[in-house]
This record gives sequence, structure tokens and C-alpha cells, in this order.
Amino acid sequence: MGSRNRERRKAKQKARASRGRAQAAGSGPGAFFQQERSQRESLAEAIDMLVATTLNARSDQDDAVVAECLGALVAAPGGPIGRRAVNRSLTGWVDRAVGGLWQGGWQPVDLHRIVTRRAGQRPARLVVDAIALQMRQYAAATVDERWKAQLQVLDATVWWDHDDAWLDAWGDREGRDRAQVLVDMLDLLAELHSLPRIELLCPLPGTARRAPHGLGNGQGNGNARRAEGGQPAGSTSDPSADPSANPRMLDKVRALLAKAESTEFAEEAEALTAKAQEFMARHSIDEALLAAGEGSREQPAGCRVGIDNPYEAAKASLLDVVAGANRCRSVWAKELGFATVVGFQPDLDAVELLYTSLLVQATAAMMRAGSRQDRAGRSRTRSFRQSFLASFAVRIGERLMAATEQASEQAAAETGDGRLLPVLAARTDSVREATETMFPEIISRAVSATDGEGWASGRAAADLASLHTREEVTADPRG
Repeated sequence: MGSRNRERRKAKQKARASRGRAQAAGSGPGAFFQQERSQRESLAEAIDMLVATTLNARSDQDDAVVAECLGALVAAPGGPIGRRAVNRSLTGWVDRAVGGLWQGGWQPVDLHRIVTRRAGQRPARLVVDAIALQMRQYAAATVDERWKAQLQVLDATVWWDHDDAWLDAWGDREGRDRAQVLVDMLDLLAELHSLPRIELLCPLPGTARRAPHGLGNGQGNGNARRAEGGQPAGSTSDPSADPSANPRMLDKVRALLAKAESTEFAEEAEALTAKAQEFMARHSIDEALLAAGEGSREQPAGCRVGIDNPYEAAKASLLDVVAGANRCRSVWAKELGFATVVGFQPDLDAVELLYTSLLVQATAAMMRAGSRQDRAGRSRTRSFRQSFLASFAVRIGERLMAATEQASEQAAAETGDGRLLPVLAARTDSVREATETMFPEIISRAVSATDGEGWASGRAAADLASLHTREEVTADPRG
């Protein structure tokens, strides 16, 4: 916004506040609303205008106007009637804000992640309520399965009795007084209004239709296990959200990887992860051949994977190599705390599950390596760990790519289907084209590694990570 426009808007805000002060001097805090009513504006319209003035003043960092507007909202006239009117206005504002963000590509878990990242846990709890409020208006049959799964993961439910009393109930639950509750809501609104448009990955609420059986729905399984930092490492949905995936197979994969991460024995972890990898690889190949045989017009889809500090650049690099080895593409939005992975559904499933498992393994190996100091006794732990994870990612990428190529060749030989390699190549091209269409200005950057010992240790850990070829798997991956 230009400086002249900003000054003009500031002047208007101060003029409104001045009118409120003049009336308040003779008649108390309700005078602002009385003046608006005398101009044939309803109480609701007056409050909406005051909320807009508050948000604009926040944007312009005009603390004096913000404080005055907040005081008027807290001291709304008419007792309970005025209080409920303020509640209704703010509820309407947040409902419209969340609905607009759906249009802008955001999904429930995306909103929860970004609000947590930028504002903290209490605003994150408030946005879950706002999501529940907004989603209530849609018939269940018109809401995509991915959205339903995300709502379940977030436990986004309307727990209050009446919308007019939601903010009061919120204050009671959180131990916040009236002024603090209004500040919480205004802070959340300001945060939501600051979010940019992002890529639309699935049908909007109210528009979803059930897809034909067997086609992917464009969202990964959203592995619910947690990686370093206690945040979900998977995508924006729950495993049950994908009707095209074999639930029994995915359950086996999750169970195997969970055991691989928890065992203290390297050989057991290798065997368990090898089986899980086999299940996913064979599932992806079977789906590709089935789609080609049926002449399916299925297109690449996308999912979002949270990438959080510390060492977020190295984690994004790990996700990128895992995606590449599984014929997917990953695009990292650092400022938003996630990467978008583009690919066909079975491959997206493999990327999410394998990335989460490898991140857990890499983090555990990094922590076992301990801290580091230079010769002067100064800590170089951060540079060591950054280099460790960067090296781990590079080496894992090499191993994954080799394993993927070998698995494809063996599958083609076993099935005798000469279409497999051309089909997989065509899928890779489709993913590249879809990614370039979705992200026309992709810029690739290498992750810096400044600690030689960290690089060597990370590469060694990658060599020990649980990745093996098909010969070591005895279970039937389609069982």
C-alpha cells in the first residue's frame, strides 16, 4: 500500500475514533453505536465497521486506534444484547475468513499448522474451533474424504451450545477475560487475513463428488506418527482419507515402519523396513499397470508435508530425494512451513511413509552422534547436524534411486509385461508437467554443508539406514 493511501486510511480511522471519543465524553462508551444507529445503520453493521477499523489499524500498527476500538468492543452497549452482537460479528468475520482461505487453497491441517507455527498453541486451538464452525454448513456427502479425515485428526467439532455464546464459552475454557478473548479473536483474524493464496489440491467443501472406485483422490495418507519436535511429519490428511489405497496394505506398512523405528537392533529394522518398502513399491507398480490397462485418465495429485525447524532445509532436501526416487516432485515453501509433493497417489503414499520413517531414523542417528566443539571449545553442533542431515539426504537419494530402478526392472521381468517401464516413464513425465504448471517459477537451491565430520557421519548413517532390495522380502506384498 502506498504511503499516501496509508495516511488517508489512518486519518479516516482517527476521525471515527474521534467521533467516538466526543460522544463518549457526554454519553459513555455506547455513544459510538448510538451515532451509527442514528445514521440508519444497525447495531450489527456498526460493530462490523468497528471490527474492520480495528483490523485496519492493526495492519497500520496504529496502537492508539486499536486500543480505543478494543475498548468500545469490550464495553458494547445494551448489556447482554450488545455482548452477543459483538460475538455474532466476530463469529461472522472468522467464518468468512476461513471460507475464503478454502477458496485460496488452504485445507484444515494447513491452517492449524501455520497458526501454530506463527502464533502458538492457544490461537491454534481457536482456529480449530473456527474450522469446525465453518465446516458445519456443508452436507457430509459434498465434503471430500480428505477434509473429513483432517477434521477428525484435529478433533474439529462444535462443542459450544450457541454461536452467540461461543466466545464466552471459549473464555471460560481457556481462563481468559472478555478483553483477552476479543484480543485472541482479533489476533487470529489478522493472522488469517495475512495468508497468501496457495495451490488448490482437492475439491472445495460443498463441491466434492465421490470418485470412481480405484482412482486416487489426490491426497497422501498423512502418516500420523510424529517426528522430531513433536509435530506431525505427514501430510494434511489421515490414512483413512484415501479410498483408493488398500487399507490392509497400508496398515501393514505403518506397523512395520513403527517397529523398524522402535527396535534397537539394526538387522531387525532393516528387515522390517525392507518389507514395508516392498509393499509400497509393488502397490505402486500394480496401480500403474491397472490404470494403463483400463485406459484411466487419472492425473497427478498433490499433498502437503510439514517441514519444521530445526534444520528445515536439510529435512526439505530429504523429502525432495525421497519424492524423486518415487517419481514425485517436491516444492518447499519455507515461509509457510510445508512442502507440496506432486505425484500419482500410490507414489504419494510411499513418499509420505518413507520420508517420515527416514526422518525418524536420521534424527535418532544424529542424536546418537552427540554434540561437537571446535578446538577453541566453541559449539559447532548446529553446523555438524545440518551437515549430517544434508549428507544423509544425498546418500539416501542415491540408494533410493538405485533400489527403485532395480525394483521396476524385477517387476517387469516377473510379470512379463513390457508396458511397465514405458508406463512408469510416462507417469514421471506427467508429474513433471503437472508440477511445472502448478509452480511455474520453481527455484532449486542446494543445502549448505559446512562441517566435514557431519557430512561424513551423515553419509555413513545413510548407508546403515533400512533400505533393501526385493530378494530379502519373503512376505507377499499383495497379501
